[in-house]
Amino acid sequence: MLPTPALQFGVREFGLDGGLMVTASHNPPEFNGVKVVASDGVEVSRGREAEIEALFFGGGPELCSWDGIGDVRSLDVLEPYRRAVLSHVDVDAVRGAGLRVALDPGNGVAGLTAPSVATELGCEVHTVNVDVDGMFPGRDSEPRPDNLDGLRALVEASGSDVGVAFDGDGDRSIFVDEGGEVHWGDRSFALVARDFLSRNPGTDVATPVSSSRVIEDVVSEGGGSVVWTKVGSVDVSRTMVDSGIVLGGEENGGIMYGPLLQVRDGTMAMALILEIMARSGRPLSELLGELPQYSQGKGRVACPNDVKGRVLEELRGSVEAPRVETVDGLKLGYPDGSWILVRPSGTEPVFRLYAEAGSGERVDQLIGKHRALIESVVESLG
Repeated sequence: MLPTPALQFGVREFGLDGGLMVTASHNPPEFNGVKVVASDGVEVSRGREAEIEALFFGGGPELCSWDGIGDVRSLDVLEPYRRAVLSHVDVDAVRGAGLRVALDPGNGVAGLTAPSVATELGCEVHTVNVDVDGMFPGRDSEPRPDNLDGLRALVEASGSDVGVAFDGDGDRSIFVDEGGEVHWGDRSFALVARDFLSRNPGTDVATPVSSSRVIEDVVSEGGGSVVWTKVGSVDVSRTMVDSGIVLGGEENGGIMYGPLLQVRDGTMAMALILEIMARSGRPLSELLGELPQYSQGKGRVACPNDVKGRVLEELRGSVEAPRVETVDGLKLGYPDGSWILVRPSGTEPVFRLYAEAGSGERVDQLIGKHRALIESVVESLG
């Protein structure tokens, strides 16, 4: 057992040809799946993933003969991985800060890395849901504000400076400040990006088109540019590899720190935030409070899978905005800084809507307008 980013690190570190992570990631315990890792430690591209699925559903590859089976050996990945994470932060600075940290691995495999890394950083560590149990008895494996009451209570009871919650396979982390407020992933990513660009000005940053404008704000302030990608960690990571980008992230708590590896890594993200807090000597709420604030909202509209492409084409031809992105679905940006993303779901017969603006009223207006527009187009197509 080990977190997905630890496996990915091990594949690259030991010069392996690939890796397979058996995990359902953030999904409930009745599900499972396989993440396929290429020799560079990054998940395979969407195209290669489709090839593997076609091979599997076509009956699989031809099996080798009895005398062609290779050797099986065990590798210790966890300890080299922990050392690698620590090598990318100022350990002495964090140790000198004497931070109190509350951790909630959600009974997932981050419990095998995050507490020990935080301890090595000299933190006073308090934990909840730390025992690894694939039935996730403590809370759902997806860390959300509505299921982190246990972590909030631990932060308060222990007087912790920060709380960190992880998803099931440990590649994402969500942060809780010293006052018990949960901050969504685009804000913790923005904090990391701002700090990174202050020391590496002009760096480009990769993030999906669904990410908050706060990312664009801090990257622009640091002299860099945002490279927009499709929604999905594979797309962000592969864009980073192909373009030589060393920092990426998603709004769901996935931070890709290229100096270690261009993949989501919850434990690495925790170490980076702890270092930022230690070097600044300021509370997390204050650091995050300096970032621009925007209202956000989401919506969905039913749409049969077989007409999604036609609906998207109709929308592209009928809407106007000063800024239009077609990387993934249709993203429209307006002069007041507001934007809305309309994209067909890859897993359900729906269109998903993401909107952001300076006020909640403007968000509701954008979602309502484009929901009605999509419904009208779907109806016209029968």
